[in-house]
Amino acid sequence: MAGRRERVGAAEVKRHGKHYTPVGLAEFLASGIVRNLAVADVVRVLDPACGDGELILATAAAVVRRWPDAVVELVGYDVDEEAVRLAEKRATERGLASTWRVGDFIAAAAGLPAASFDVITTNPPYVRTQQLGAEAARGLARDHNLAGRIDLTHPFISTFPRLLRAGGVMGLLCSNRFLSTKAGGNVRGVLADSLSPVELYDLGDTRLFTAAVLPAIVIATKTPVTGNCRFASAYRAEGTAPTSADTLFQALRADGDSVVEHGGKPVTVRVGELADRLDATQPWRLSSGGWLRQVGAATWRTFGDVARIRVGIKTTADAVFIRDEWRGVEPELVRPLLTHEDVEPWRIGRPRTSVLYPYDLTSVRRRLVDMAEFPQAMAYLESHAERLKGRKYVTAAGRAWWEIWVPQRPGLWGVPKVVFPDISERARFAYDRSGAVVNGDCYWISLADIGDERLAYLMVGVANSALGLRFYDEVCGNRLYSGRRRWITQYVERFPLPDPGTAAAQEVVDAVRELVEGRGDPTVVDGLVERAFGL
Repeated sequence: MAGRRERVGAAEVKRHGKHYTPVGLAEFLASGIVRNLAVADVVRVLDPACGDGELILATAAAVVRRWPDAVVELVGYDVDEEAVRLAEKRATERGLASTWRVGDFIAAAAGLPAASFDVITTNPPYVRTQQLGAEAARGLARDHNLAGRIDLTHPFISTFPRLLRAGGVMGLLCSNRFLSTKAGGNVRGVLADSLSPVELYDLGDTRLFTAAVLPAIVIATKTPVTGNCRFASAYRAEGTAPTSADTLFQALRADGDSVVEHGGKPVTVRVGELADRLDATQPWRLSSGGWLRQVGAATWRTFGDVARIRVGIKTTADAVFIRDEWRGVEPELVRPLLTHEDVEPWRIGRPRTSVLYPYDLTSVRRRLVDMAEFPQAMAYLESHAERLKGRKYVTAAGRAWWEIWVPQRPGLWGVPKVVFPDISERARFAYDRSGAVVNGDCYWISLADIGDERLAYLMVGVANSALGLRFYDEVCGNRLYSGRRRWITQYVERFPLPDPGTAAAQEVVDAVRELVEGRGDPTVVDGLVERAFGL
């Protein structure tokens, strides 16, 4: 088994999503399946992406341990013939009845009888359907009623409710992205409407895989359940002392929160229940009880209510348009460019780079300047014509070949704005009056939309506070490796704002104004924001 995994090349892994399941993780998932499976004389187990068989064999072993007299029948599919042969060999060595198929399970699923399996367990390949080609992606989306940026997890799961018998159990190991992304609503919808999740584990940045995938486990039944779904999460917590001698897997099944050591690093494990999941469009999260209700009761508006959140520019040819220094082009077309490196909490640093930006800065709408007036810049662009003209999507959209693909709103750059990076460990929201252009690794909110600078300061204060961080983790929860978070529109627009007319909110505004101007004490903001929400 180990040898097989070592032979998979990096390019093949990336293309086909081949990250075989570690033994400990397979056993943890199998134990959860058996914990929720009703006793049966014959247990038929399907793995539609079986790889070398680790998951399906762990499930068989768990069934036999609990019901020694049960007959286990295995059915495995995979597109990797070598892996299937290895899985078959391992099953034969264990004396297990099994059937193995080399091929595309999604294509074969429609021909399988309904309610034909007691257990479905799988770690589907994490491959975006777009990698399979536009026609294949459209076909999968159409056949399985999917929308957005989907990966193969989505069409796999959509077949499971039909194939499971009443009382059957699904054990799914997949990327945790489905918990929080818009596209993950496809998976959340199937789980909420056609199955009953009973155990959910967000395994975060625990590095249980060698791949850069943050995994999650879902155990769901084909039987309606009245109780709540157990939810446990595990994320690294650098600098935190362990509070328990449990292993990570023991802590995930414990009754309360703890900090354990895993892989030589401290990991915080939180245990609770899945919050209300009736709306599949919203992220799934650990229930936070009364705290979130208190924040909600004191919320006047959300960030999305008061302003539009925009991503920065996307040139799709950064090596041409973005440089640290410019010579030989008219300076009127060169604008300072804010990147994630320039943005700190409260205020920005001096931009380290700049962008050739051929748009009329007096127009809010995208309007090109007359390049006949800027012959040096045009000559420079023509020297890179081969690369720029290679962006066929630009000209296909009726644009000039030398344009920036997403220039955003030229006339708004000169208006003060809130800026924050796409990815950072903690919030880094800053108020910018420099007039700089914002790069695509950041987001921005224009004062032209907010309408009141005091409200902009309040937004910055809430976002940068401990309350804002907790709100993100409770409600949005899209954590990456090393404690980094994604600060994208669909999350930030949900951030709460207290009533700006209160004296407590005005104290937040005053404190943030001082910090933006390079004065003040940032440590006071957390307490002021808590008070503004009545906590």
